Amino acid sequence: MTSRRHFLAGLAAASLTPMRGWSAIGAPDYLAAALFPDGSYRLAGLDRGGDILFSLPLPARGHAAAAHPHRAQAVAFARRPGNFAIIIDCATGTQIAQLEAPAGRHFYGHGVFSTDGTRLFTTENDYEAGQGVIGVWDTEDYKRITEFSSGGVGPHDMRLMPGGRTLVVANGGIETHPETGRTKLNLPVMQPRLTYLDQSGEVLEQVELPRALHKNSIRHLAVRADGLVGFAMQWQGDTSQHPPLLGLHQRGDEPKLLSAPEADQSTLQGYAGSIAFSNTGDTVAITCPRGNALHQFRISDGRLAGAFPLDDVCGLGTGPDGFVFTTGTGVVGQLTANGAKIAVRSDCQWDNHLIPIRAAA
Repeated sequence: MTSRRHFLAGLAAASLTPMRGWSAIGAPDYLAAALFPDGSYRLAGLDRGGDILFSLPLPARGHAAAAHPHRAQAVAFARRPGNFAIIIDCATGTQIAQLEAPAGRHFYGHGVFSTDGTRLFTTENDYEAGQGVIGVWDTEDYKRITEFSSGGVGPHDMRLMPGGRTLVVANGGIETHPETGRTKLNLPVMQPRLTYLDQSGEVLEQVELPRALHKNSIRHLAVRADGLVGFAMQWQGDTSQHPPLLGLHQRGDEPKLLSAPEADQSTLQGYAGSIAFSNTGDTVAITCPRGNALHQFRISDGRLAGAFPLDDVCGLGTGPDGFVFTTGTGVVGQLTANGAKIAVRSDCQWDNHLIPIRAAA
């Protein structure tokens, strides 16, 4: 057991250790994975205007990332069903560690740090059992501590709720196995769930969609400051149907599903890519890369506030005046009250997600 003397000595040593925070590298506002013209996959840091502040190599295609809340460190996750997650010191451009999914597991492309930065939580597939798990890693040495059930099948995105004690997990409901790649094995019986967990793995609350929408996979999440959760969905059913692709949930209530008028909804091909709340929190938006559209909704009445045609748009984050988005054609743009406009066109193909950095320096 650590003595009080040793504990205080450790605190003193820690206070003398310089902390290289995000300000050390120009305070990027977002992280995003991309494919560059030389064929390399990289993780980039962007400012709010869309300029690339740095880009660091990845061993294969990335998906999403997570930013450490205090240190200038980022975790870049492989695209599902990947087995690696790279820990990068963004101030030096060096790789600190590489997480390997344990035997019988693979990553789902997302993860989140605890508020104090001492733990990293990762969404994973226990593919022999056909169940989701959350891996827990110590960020001092990035060693795995434990794991617990995600509360469902196919956990994809995961966020930390306000207050920093609760995780919300998008259990998409789709069973896969590495031997069959990205093939979906259980569509007739899939059961997506929005699950709230404490950080020991106890299920606090679960939300399921109406039975008629059981093929609407809950994939990506956004959380407002008051705890309102937005979730984006991907329809696995009959393509002649055009179900809602956006949901809102406040703990203790029933989920509220939002949909555009049929003329707009029918063009989306049942697929929402990313989701974010606006900076004011009064609107929420989803990107629909297959339908080449970004849809913005008013939260007060759930109505469509705007449908914006954008080629291969997928990455989305809260911006200073509304939203910032990225596309597979290299565009970084902004959606404000004046509409969608291109800020920068980079010589790369932006991947699925744009991850805001909400970190202290």
